[in-house]
Amino acid sequence: MISRRLLRIKVLQILFAFYRGESDSLAKAEKELLHSIKKGYDMYHYLFLLLLEIQDYAEKRIDLARQKLMPTHEDLHPNMRFVENPVFQIIRENESIQDYLTYHRLSWVNYPELIKKLYQKITASAYYEKYMELESVDFTAHKQVLNTILNKELLNFEDFELSLEEQSIYWNDDLEFMVGMAVKTIKKFKEEQSPSIPVLPMFKDDEDEDFAKLLLRKVVVKHSENKEIIDSYTKNWDVDRIAGMDILIMEMALTEIIEFPSIPVKVSFNEYIEISKYYSTEQSSTFINGVLDKIITVYRSENKIQKQGRGLIGES
Repeated sequence: MISRRLLRIKVLQILFAFYRGESDSLAKAEKELLHSIKKGYDMYHYLFLLLLEIQDYAEKRIDLARQKLMPTHEDLHPNMRFVENPVFQIIRENESIQDYLTYHRLSWVNYPELIKKLYQKITASAYYEKYMELESVDFTAHKQVLNTILNKELLNFEDFELSLEEQSIYWNDDLEFMVGMAVKTIKKFKEEQSPSIPVLPMFKDDEDEDFAKLLLRKVVVKHSENKEIIDSYTKNWDVDRIAGMDILIMEMALTEIIEFPSIPVKVSFNEYIEISKYYSTEQSSTFINGVLDKIITVYRSENKIQKQGRGLIGES
């Protein structure tokens, strides 16, 4: 399921566009948010398809080598461990993956060079060589080699990132999160996996789906109020020099802390500090940390923060 960290980031991106006038209604902004989340889920399935494309490419190379006029002993007796990795078959037979790929028409057909480069990177790696040379390999090792491909070969591979940018503007910040989802899914695969067992859903539950939509709405509704609060706690700062993204991140943090009683203050606080490190200026996390800490301290003393749920009442 898509993590709340990514849901927060997607809300932040939609709100940033909304306040820049790129959307003229909250309804349109909400529709854009849901579309952005759905595109992230597309990528999750797209990564499984990528693994299958790499397997197909490896198998075609073996078939071509066998068809040489003068094939070598190695050409005729290749190491089939990678192409016969049983995890590929689980992915290929999984009904939820295949139904999703078919319905949404996801395909790597226009990126044969990318598949080739990925295969070359994989086969040149030490982990691949070790995997292929082991005397015997258990199911855990079969899963691990595919997860290593996802973690090691895709992140920070410029050609791959460019291919994603070409296909969707919504995928700029999704890759690391979706790789994590795919890795988590593969780790849970069983050796005798039934094709009918679905992979991870888009949302953990209805509460997570509602969280994203409610956060968007509540930040917009409380925009003026939160702006006044932030202004009152940044009087010694030149307002024009405070990054707009910093203000938006603080608006989201304050909204979540006050309006979502089941989420611990510490969780909300830490989440937005981390988000600010990637989406605002170099000094933003320290600045936001200081401002939010002051507001939270005062709000707690005035009993304005009410948390409900197991372990949250009287949270300090």
